[in-house]
Formats: sequence, structure tokens, C-alpha cells
Amino acid sequence: MADSFRDFEHAGWQRAAAFYGDAFGGLTSEVAPALLDAAVVQSGRRVLDVAAGPGFIAAAAAARGATVVGVDFSSAMIADARRRHPAIEFREGDAERLPFDTATFDAVVMNFGLLHLAHPDVAISEAYRVLRKGGRYALTVWAPPEQAVGFGMVLDAIREHGTPDVPLPEGPPFFRFSAAGEFESTLHAAGFIDVKVQTLPLVWRLVSADAVFDALSRGGVRTAAVLRAQTPEAIEAIRAAVRRNLEQYRRSDGAYVVPMPAVLAAAAK
Repeated sequence: MADSFRDFEHAGWQRAAAFYGDAFGGLTSEVAPALLDAAVVQSGRRVLDVAAGPGFIAAAAAARGATVVGVDFSSAMIADARRRHPAIEFREGDAERLPFDTATFDAVVMNFGLLHLAHPDVAISEAYRVLRKGGRYALTVWAPPEQAVGFGMVLDAIREHGTPDVPLPEGPPFFRFSAAGEFESTLHAAGFIDVKVQTLPLVWRLVSADAVFDALSRGGVRTAAVLRAQTPEAIEAIRAAVRRNLEQYRRSDGAYVVPMPAVLAAAAK
């Protein structure tokens, strides 16, 4: 089961790498200041960015003067990160089997990567292993879909106009760590101390009524797979429903501002 889910996610990110940075980059990059502050990323610190994707967090850490390594299991994502940030070291690697010695880094960060792992608890333990004593770990996930509206409106539209029960490889619940208690207990179980969880009030700024649907259908994995399984008629109905729901978030200048809060957890070794 875990291997099939990992293979599914890997194939999905190989496909989505061409779209993810432009679709979600502006939104996910908003997390960088809070995420790096929580991990005490500063000049002279050695930092590992796990599930680095296009490298936006790694670049923000490097801008603070840290020595950064970014790791991602998708070669397509690594290629994109290297293209965007040629001065930063990026390498292929698995979050659940990090290719680094024990006690190597002063800080480990992961921005929304935990959602896509077959064994998130193992990845958290791996982060603990590669941290030095006193090192900091900080990571983010999305808030539940009733708060992270971009996800919620697409999932609601699928339920109303399509078929949500699409056979996919079984993996951990996407919103498992949206609950602070789940984050706290898992981090404590891995050995972390000084665990703190907070919600970051992010908003997604969009210029098109189709931007949410396009982002999730091309720049994601699980929801994208569900959408690909729909009939052409259902796809059009889902897209139209999302477009209608997005209108309530339209501003006077024509832009859309959609609530997309994130959950940030931080801890120390």
C-alpha cells in the first residue's frame, strides 16, 4: 500500500512540476518568513529544506545567510529548483530516508511536503535524526478545507457535480495534521520538545476565475487525479461551480482574494 501511494505521488509530482511553481508559488512563499523564524534560520546556520519543490523556501533561507541544501524525491522538481536558484545545492532524496548523516543540520524545514508522504511519522523521525542537539524543526500543512477555501470549493464541487469516490492508492488523510493536537502528539512521539502549533492567516491572490481550478487540476496530485477521472461533462460543471463560488471573493479591482490559512508547527531537538 505505502509503495503504491509513494509511486502515485512521485508520478504526480513529476507531472505537476511544470505547473506547481507558477500555480502555487506566490501562495506557498508567503509562509517563508514565519517558517524560517520558527526554525531560527539565520546567517551561519546549516539548513535542510525537505520536499523543497521549486526551491522558494531554500532561496529565502539562503537570503538570510544560511547554508542551505534542498532535497526532493521528484527529479523534475529538482530540475526546476536548480533552474530557478542555480547558486543553491539541490539533490534528489526521500524525506523518509534522508541521504545525510545523523546530526548534520541546525534546522530542518518542510513547506507543505508532509501532506504527500506515505509515512509522515517516519519523515518526522528522519528530521529529528539529521538535526543537531538543540536544532529546530518547522513545517507547514494546510488548514482544513472549510478554512482553506480554495480546497474546499473544489472538493465541494466534485461532490455535487462529479464522482469523488475515485480509486486511488491508499495514503494518509490529506488533512490529518490540520489538527494541532495531531501535530503535537506526533512531534512529541518522535522525541521533539518545545512543540508549538499556530495558524497562519494566508490568502491566495488570483487574477482569474479559473485560477483555483487550474492550480488544483494541474499543479497538485490527489485532487488532480480525482479531476482527471471525471467525465468531460462533470469537469465543466465542476469548473463552473468553482468559478461561481469564487465570485464572493472578488474585489473591486477584479482580483480574487481567497482565504487559505496554513498550520505551522515548530519544535526543538
